[in-house]
Amino acid sequence: MYELVKTLAAQLLMPLPLCMGLLALGAVLLKCRYRRAGWSAFALGAAVLALASWGPVAERLLMPLETRYPALQDLPEAPPAEAVVVLGGGWRPGAPWSSVGRLNNSSAIRLMEGIRLWQQASDLPLIVTGASRDPGEAPIARGYGDAAKALGVPETRLRLLDHATDTGQEAQAVREALGEGATVVLVTSASHMPRAMRHFQKAGLTPVAAPTHYLLDVGKQHSLGYWLPSARHLHKTERAMYEALGHLALRLE
Repeated sequence: MYELVKTLAAQLLMPLPLCMGLLALGAVLLKCRYRRAGWSAFALGAAVLALASWGPVAERLLMPLETRYPALQDLPEAPPAEAVVVLGGGWRPGAPWSSVGRLNNSSAIRLMEGIRLWQQASDLPLIVTGASRDPGEAPIARGYGDAAKALGVPETRLRLLDHATDTGQEAQAVREALGEGATVVLVTSASHMPRAMRHFQKAGLTPVAAPTHYLLDVGKQHSLGYWLPSARHLHKTERAMYEALGHLALRLE
């Protein structure tokens, strides 16, 4: 039940559903002849959507998450890492494409970064995680494994943890695989990294942050696209809100 509530909250409390809800509420109020309240709901919905889709607002919300940890150029020498861990994302297992093409953007970039770091110490295991939330669908860990092998990672160095459906379960699975206190290089999207680090620390592991898949428009603040509302900026706001809800859920667990 708790997992269902988390999933519904994560979907319904995003900017677009909120705005659509306010617009629908405005229409109902207007039909019931509550004109002032109806137009107020319409105006609020439109304002929220415009602000959530505006670059300065979206970037301000996302920046604290994506800048919390610096990019990891090289594997740490001390303490030595025991594995490179790539957290699960999304993929399209039934698509008639290559193993890499079936990964979505965030998953592909996470895997590329994980392989880049793993190549610096190829005797380490490359651990890929993630189950599927859809019954009957192959887990993302298997998609990662297929793509990693196609990109030259030996099967003997791959370890698939394909039963975890969220970040907390992924951290627990890694701890069970490597033991408590293990030092791991943790690869995930930059916006997701602060929450992932907390989960792995809470699980008794020693994670080293390796953020990737940045959404911030570094150096583009003077471009026209930065100042115009767009779906790209709306996606940044959604990521920031999703992570805020994730941090709240972590505190309540």
